[in-house]
Amino acid sequence: MELSAVLSRIEVQDYHGDLHREIFGVNMDSRRVEQGDVFVAVRGTVTDGHQFIPIAIQKGAAAIVCEHLPDEKTEGVTYVKVADSERAVGEVATAFYGYPSEHLQLVGVTGTNGKTTIATLLYELFTHLGYKSGLCSTVCNYIGRERLPADHTTPDPVTLNRLLGQMVEQGCIYAFMECSSHAIQQRRIAGLRFKGGIFTNLTRDHLDYHGTFEHYRDAKKAFFDGLGCDAFALTNLDDRNGLFMLQNTQAQKRTYSQLRQADFHAKILEMTFEGMALDIDGQEVHVPLVGKFNVSNLLAIYGAALLLGEDAVAILTTLSTLHSVSGRFEAMRSPKGVTAIVDYAHTPDALVNVLNAIGEVLGHRGRVITVCGAGGNRDKGKRPQMAYEAARLSDRVILTSDNPRGEEPQEILNDMVAGLKDDQKNRVLTIVDRKEAIRTAYMLAGRGDVILVAGKGHEDYQEIKGVKHHFDDKEVIQEVFQS
Repeated sequence: MELSAVLSRIEVQDYHGDLHREIFGVNMDSRRVEQGDVFVAVRGTVTDGHQFIPIAIQKGAAAIVCEHLPDEKTEGVTYVKVADSERAVGEVATAFYGYPSEHLQLVGVTGTNGKTTIATLLYELFTHLGYKSGLCSTVCNYIGRERLPADHTTPDPVTLNRLLGQMVEQGCIYAFMECSSHAIQQRRIAGLRFKGGIFTNLTRDHLDYHGTFEHYRDAKKAFFDGLGCDAFALTNLDDRNGLFMLQNTQAQKRTYSQLRQADFHAKILEMTFEGMALDIDGQEVHVPLVGKFNVSNLLAIYGAALLLGEDAVAILTTLSTLHSVSGRFEAMRSPKGVTAIVDYAHTPDALVNVLNAIGEVLGHRGRVITVCGAGGNRDKGKRPQMAYEAARLSDRVILTSDNPRGEEPQEILNDMVAGLKDDQKNRVLTIVDRKEAIRTAYMLAGRGDVILVAGKGHEDYQEIKGVKHHFDDKEVIQEVFQS
C-alpha cells in the first residue's frame, strides 16, 4: 500500500521524503518492525516511542510517523509529523488493514463490570443465530470458531485492526469487543466505526492509571461521545452514571433497567445456583446464569440484539441455552455437598454483586466462605474496601495472594486487613499461599456451604515478581475436592 493512502485520514503537519513509496506493514513497537514498515512513535505512559526511532530505522522502517521531526534524518526514510501520534497510530493501522470496522457490524462494550460476559454472550448468541462473528475480549479472541489468545482487554491499535481485518477476510458479519478505559484513553480504538456501544456500570477501578474517579468516568464517556448518528448507545439506567454517558452522543439512545421504566426491562421470577427464571419485556425465559448483575448483562445483550435487527423470540430462545463465561460465577459441587464458585470479581462492587447473588440463592441454608485477595501494583485504595465487603457479606473470609506482581504479598494483605472493623477480624484469616487458602476454606466448609474464590476467574497463572506461574483456581478446587 502507498504511504499517502495510509495517511489519507490524518492531518499531516510536515513531512520529509517520499509520500508515494510502498509500505508493507505498520508498527508502534520498534522490536517488531520489519523491512518496509511504518513506525509510529507514540509517547506512552512509561516510555516515549520517539527515542526508539533509530532502532526502528535500523530494523528496516521505511517511514516514521512522529510528533517532531528529528534534526538528523536517515537517507531513504520518509518522516511524517503529526499533532498526536497516539491518535494517528489507530488511523494509520485501520487504513493499512482496509478500514475493517466499516465492513463489520462492530459493537463495543464498556464499563467496570460485565464487559466480558456481554461481549462473549453476544458473540455466542449471534453465532448460534447463524452469523459468522468475531470476538475481542479479556478471556479470548475469536474469528468464527477459531480461538486466538488474548493478552489485553483491548489490544493495541495495530493488533486490533489486524484482528478485525482477519475477521473481514474470513467472512465475519458481526464483531463484539470490550473497550477498556485504558484503550479509550490511549486511543487504541481511534479510527474504528462502531455500529453500537453498550454501557454496563461504573465503580472504582484503575485509579492507579486514571488518578481520579472522574477521569475514569470521562474516559468511558468519551467512547459514547465518539459514536456516529448511525449507531446506537445502550445504557444501564440502574447505574447513576448511565444517563451521563449519553449526554453528548449523536447515537440513537436506548436504555435497560431492572428498577425503572426503560426501553428494555426485566425482573427475576425464580433463582437457583443452576440458573434463573426471568420476565424480559413480558416474556418468560429460563437462563443458566445467576444474580441480579447477570440480569443486567442479559438485558444489555437482549437490547443490543434487538437493535441489530434480530427477532425477540429467537433472541430469548437462544439466550436460554447460553452458559456463563469462563471464570464468571462458575459453580462446582464437591462429593461432600459443598458448592464452590469461581468468579473474576476484583473490585469491591463486583465482589458485592457476586456475594449478594450467592446470598439470594442460599438464604440461611448454609454459610458463605470467601477466598479473595487484591492485585499488586494496582489501585491500593480498593484493597481495604475489598476486605470490608467480603467480611460484611460472608460468614468466614480468607485473604490470600492474587497476582502480587512486583509487590510483597503480605504487604498487600496488610492493606486489606486495614479495612476490617474490629468485629470482623475474628472471622478473617490471612494465608499468603493461594492454594493453601482454598484448601483451608474447604476444610472449614460443611454440607450446604458455599465457597467463593474471587479475583482471578479465567486466569490460569499467578504473576509473582514479573514471572507468570501456572495457577488455575478451578484446577485447584477440583484437586482439593478429591483430596
